[in-house]
Amino acid sequence: MIPAMPAIATRSAVQASVSALRFGRVAAMGALAALIVFAGVWGSWGSAQHVLLPKGREQGTVRVAACAGGTCSGPFSPTSAGARARARVELPESVAVRKGRTYDVVLKPGTAQGLRSGPAGMLYAWVPLGGALLLASVVVAGGMRLTRLAWVLGLAGLGLLTAAFVAVQ
Repeated sequence: MIPAMPAIATRSAVQASVSALRFGRVAAMGALAALIVFAGVWGSWGSAQHVLLPKGREQGTVRVAACAGGTCSGPFSPTSAGARARARVELPESVAVRKGRTYDVVLKPGTAQGLRSGPAGMLYAWVPLGGALLLASVVVAGGMRLTRLAWVLGLAGLGLLTAAFVAVQ
């Protein structure tokens, strides 16, 4: 015959199991949310570093003459010391670039690839982070059950994406 366990011992063992599972879920979802935000920063930094830290880089303007195959190109007119004029500089074709318009750009070192500079370029460079914040907000709300933090993350991501969209128009 098996001796009966006291009800109090059974109840505290169940509570301990539930607490451990809850902690595991929150820790795993927190790590996933942090990874998503880190990936957004990492994805943005490749372009943002050139736009945010333009000192020592060639700066100027590009008048977009043609767009084809996902890139737009045009002549580069320097505005910074040490920059040289170029017949052709490429910009990634996107909602941020239109044929016939002139844009302030920063050139990636050692290339003929330009990135928009100024407020529009800064916001546009951080678009991957905005998307990551939106995705992380869903993970935080659903996996961690932290709705206020999820709203903050989601609204920050939405604000960044909206500001970038408005600025590049």
